Amino acid sequence: MDTETASPTGAQWITRFLEARGVQRVAGIPGGAVLPLYRALADAGIDHILTRHEQGAGFVAQGMARASGRAGVCIVTSGPGLTNLLTALADARADSVPMVAIVGQVPRALRGTDAFQEVDTAALVASVTKACIEIRDPDDLPGWMHEAFRVAESGRPGPVVVELPKDLQMAVVPDADGTTPERAAAQPPDPAALAEAAAMIDRARRPLLYLGGGSRAASAHARALAEHGDIPAVTSLMALGALPADHPLALGMLGQHGARSTNRAIDECDLLIAVGARFDDRATGRTDAFAPDARVIHIDIDPREHGKIRRPELAIAADAGAALRALTGRVAACRRTAWRARIATLREQDRAPPVAPPGRLSPDTLVRTCAAALGPDAVVTTDVGQHQMWVAQHYPFTRPDRWLTSGGLGTMGFGLPAAIGAALATPDAPVLCVSGDGSLLMNAQELATLAERDLDVTVLVMDNGGLGLVRQQQALFYDRRYSASGYARGTDLCALARAYGVRAIDLAAADDPASALAAALAMRGPKLVRAPIDPDARVLPMVPAGAANTAPVDHEPADAASCA
Repeated sequence: MDTETASPTGAQWITRFLEARGVQRVAGIPGGAVLPLYRALADAGIDHILTRHEQGAGFVAQGMARASGRAGVCIVTSGPGLTNLLTALADARADSVPMVAIVGQVPRALRGTDAFQEVDTAALVASVTKACIEIRDPDDLPGWMHEAFRVAESGRPGPVVVELPKDLQMAVVPDADGTTPERAAAQPPDPAALAEAAAMIDRARRPLLYLGGGSRAASAHARALAEHGDIPAVTSLMALGALPADHPLALGMLGQHGARSTNRAIDECDLLIAVGARFDDRATGRTDAFAPDARVIHIDIDPREHGKIRRPELAIAADAGAALRALTGRVAACRRTAWRARIATLREQDRAPPVAPPGRLSPDTLVRTCAAALGPDAVVTTDVGQHQMWVAQHYPFTRPDRWLTSGGLGTMGFGLPAAIGAALATPDAPVLCVSGDGSLLMNAQELATLAERDLDVTVLVMDNGGLGLVRQQQALFYDRRYSASGYARGTDLCALARAYGVRAIDLAAADDPASALAAALAMRGPKLVRAPIDPDARVLPMVPAGAANTAPVDHEPADAASCA
């Protein structure tokens, strides 16, 4: 049979479809239920990244998606392959990351028999994905594959699971066109709502922009509106860089670890223009004390977010870029001299970071040294914990697409595989993964993937011998009763990196840690830099859970507060 003219199998059609969409790389781990697809991949022009864990595959796909703006793709087998992927799916859902996960399933004839490695895919992923597509007929494969990418990338992006039974991968499918249909244009924002919003902005004396993760792709339009209307802007953790850190209107991150001046400015504003923001608890603190005197305009493409936590005076369901662009043309240009002066006064009251013990670099110095060495185009990923917040506070981001972190789910183990994905998507940019010893050990096996790929990724590990943010909260709010937050036996992280084939540099052994760090960052290729951190270092300010953002802890009291 002429294989060039014969109708393709399901597996062959999928690889041709991915190539037609411009998908150059997929991450995954093979298993019995996806071996037909892997056979087709062997003949395709698609680079497969073999990770060491399915969660790693999901985060590599996320790194590619977050850095490129297009859906990342991963492939896992049925049963444990899928269950290992669930955390990465939930993370993508929480942070609105477009991703398509192709998941194997037992043959259709065995469904419901508790066959080897059979799980109920749809039931497992229902709450952590945007959609789950269960394909049961070969004739339906082309249409559903197109739909999977459309759903993942349109509206509010998110992860989509495509379940493929093994026998369907081997079945003949119609040789339908694999090219991508044009994406339907989003509905334009309501002109009447835009007119009302512009009038509210023009009347405001102390307006603020609150930029959330949904504004990242619209950062140029957010900047244009801010400059045109002289409107200062605060950002959520996910939107850092939406306004460059050195921009005079950029107030930085709000919320639990935001600067005192930033949270105070929100407290005093009279109009809050929220764009692509969820009003989550880490950003707002006590909801009834968040921007208490402000009217709220909430722009979000997902109308389910409107009024979910804070009821706005005006809700606009629209693409952020389209709404901001239209608003800029309607808002009157002005200068808010008194409001800017008040914010400048507030910023003078912010505390300086604490000084590190002799022979060590303070966390903020580590972060600033990396930023100075790597430049504005470096991609930065983090794991979750104190190190994540130190980066958020002190790294001078100028582009939102260069900042990749797990915000909504807060997943330890995200940083390293996401950095691998980012390095694959942006091969000309240096990539920095800032982690902690606790977070790195969650997915340390992906150091092997990093070494195998020989990517220009620096893994900076702030090593404090335990779970730093847990220890901090136990110190501040739980009577300094340190339960399970320190490791009784530490791990030689440099030896671990070398075992996987990654160069390692230990700043503890350096006479001049700052120079040693700068030299390490100048080296190309995969490397791990261990930076010892004082276990009692604190990321401050910190708003206690349930407190107002205007009542942070910004120093450690002599007697730590009780959790009561």
